Amino acid sequence: AVRAALIGWVARLGAMAQRFFVLAAAEEAPVGALIAAHVEFAEALADSDGAPGPARLWRRDDGEAAADFVAELAEAARDFPPIRPAHYPGLIDALLAGRVVRPRFGDHPRLSIWGPLEARLQQPDLLILGGLNEGTWPAEPAPDPWMSRPMRQRFGLPAPERRIGLAAHDFAQALAAPRVALTRAERVDGTPTVPSRWLMRLDAVAKGAGLAFDPIRSDAPGAHLAWARALDVPDAVRPCPPPEPRPPVAARPRRLSVTAIGTWMADPYEIYARRILHLKALDPIEADPAAAERGQLIHDALSRFIDDCRASAPDGALPPDALDRLLRHGGETFESVMVYPGVRAFWWPRFRRIAAWVVDRERSRRPDALPLATEVEGGMAVPGPAGPFTLTARADRIDRRADGTLAVIDYKTGTVPTARQIRAGYAPQLPLEALIATAGGFDGVPPATAAELAYWKLSGGDPAGKVQSVKPDEIADLIATTGDGLARLIAEFDDPATPYRSQPRPDFVPHYTDYAHLARVLEWSAGGGAAE
Repeated sequence: AVRAALIGWVARLGAMAQRFFVLAAAEEAPVGALIAAHVEFAEALADSDGAPGPARLWRRDDGEAAADFVAELAEAARDFPPIRPAHYPGLIDALLAGRVVRPRFGDHPRLSIWGPLEARLQQPDLLILGGLNEGTWPAEPAPDPWMSRPMRQRFGLPAPERRIGLAAHDFAQALAAPRVALTRAERVDGTPTVPSRWLMRLDAVAKGAGLAFDPIRSDAPGAHLAWARALDVPDAVRPCPPPEPRPPVAARPRRLSVTAIGTWMADPYEIYARRILHLKALDPIEADPAAAERGQLIHDALSRFIDDCRASAPDGALPPDALDRLLRHGGETFESVMVYPGVRAFWWPRFRRIAAWVVDRERSRRPDALPLATEVEGGMAVPGPAGPFTLTARADRIDRRADGTLAVIDYKTGTVPTARQIRAGYAPQLPLEALIATAGGFDGVPPATAAELAYWKLSGGDPAGKVQSVKPDEIADLIATTGDGLARLIAEFDDPATPYRSQPRPDFVPHYTDYAHLARVLEWSAGGGAAE
C-alpha cells in the first residue's frame, strides 16, 4: 500500500511539472515561459484540501516579497533573449542574491528589525546596533571588476571607500539614540573576528577620558556587566584530559587495510570511533564532488586505460593512440560529474594534462617494466598475541620489471608523504603493499621481490605529474622494518591496557579527521592536557 501510494504521488508530481519538463527538454526557451511554468508548478505543489495553492504560496511577508520578485521578473523577461533551460536555476539564484525579507509583524509588537536608513527615520526607546565587526559594519569595499580607481576618478565616480563614510554617518546618528546597545559576534563559524573600527575608536577615546571599564571595582561604571560576565567565568580552569578508551580485546579490530595502519599510528582514536563504535560522518546534502571523488575518478580512468592497452597489445607495447584512449576512458569516468561547473572548468583540464604526462611516462617506462595488475586486491595474515591479524590492501598498480622483480606504484592526487615520513615509518602504505606482494598475497601476482616503490603525484599543474621513489638501496630494510613495526603495533593493541589515544604523536598529526570534535582535541590540546 505504501509503495502504491508513493508511485501515485510521484505520478501526480510529474503531471504537475509536465509543462516545465517540456520546456527543460528544449534547446532554448523564452525566460517568460520558464517563469510561468515555474510558477504554475509551485502553485500546484502548494495546493491542499484546506486552501488553493496560490493562497498558500503567496501569503505572509515572504510570499508577498516572492510575488513581487516574480512580477518584476516576468515584466523584465520580455527583453530577455531565449536561454538554455539548464541556465535558468543559475539566473534565478543570481537575481535573488541579496534580497532580504524583513517581517512587518514579529513575535513581539514592540520589536522591529531595521536597516540603517530605516533606523535614521525612527526614534525607538532602545536601539541595538548589531554586527559591529570589521568587514560587516563597515563592509569591505567591493572590488570593481570593470574600472580601476584612476578610471573611476576620471569618470567622476566616487571612490569605493565612500560607502564606509556613509556607513559611519549611519553609525553616528544611530549612536545618538537615547539608549543604545552595541553588539558584535566574537566568532563567526568558529573563526575569531575583528571589532569594528568604530568600536575600537570608542574604546580608545573612553580610555583616554578615564572611562575605561574596570571589572575589579564594584563601583566602577558598568560594574553590572562584570557581574554578568562572572556568571560565565569559572573560578579555576581545569584542563580536559585527552580520551583514553580501552575496549576489550574481543571488540578491537582484527582486520585493517594498509591505509588504515597509518591512521592507527597517527590517530588510534579514529580507529576506535570508526571501527569499534562504527561512527561515520554523514556526507553534506547535495555537496559538490570533493578531492576524494576526484582521486577515485582518476584512479578508475588509469586502471581502465592500462587494462585496455594490455588487451589490445599483449606484448606490452603502447598503442599509437594511447593518449586518445586515456582521454576517452577519462571522459567516460568523468561523465557523471560533468554537470558540476567546478569539474568541467578545473578537474577536466587538469586530467587532460595528467593524461599527457602519464602517456609520456608509459612510453619511457615500458621497455623496463610492464603493468602486471591494477586496482588489485590482496592481503596477508600477521600473527599476534590475540590471534591472527589480517592486513588487506588494494594496490593501484604493480609492474613486472625486466629482471623479474616487482614495482609497487601508488597514484596520489593529494599530498605525497615525504622521504622522512617514509623512512620514519609514518607512511607505511607502500612498504606494507610490498610486504604483501613479496608474500604472494595479491590476486594474480606471483610472489617476487619488490625492487621499486614509487608515488606518482598526479596534480595536473606544472608539472602535471611527478615521481617520488624510495631509494633502491633502502627498500629491503624499509620493508623489513615496516613488517617488524606492524607486528609490534598489533602486539601493543592486543594488550587490553593499551588505550586508543587521540593524536598521541605531536610530530605525526593527521591532516584531517572527522573525529577531532568527538575527541575534544581543541579542549585538551589547548589546555595542556595532552598525553605524555
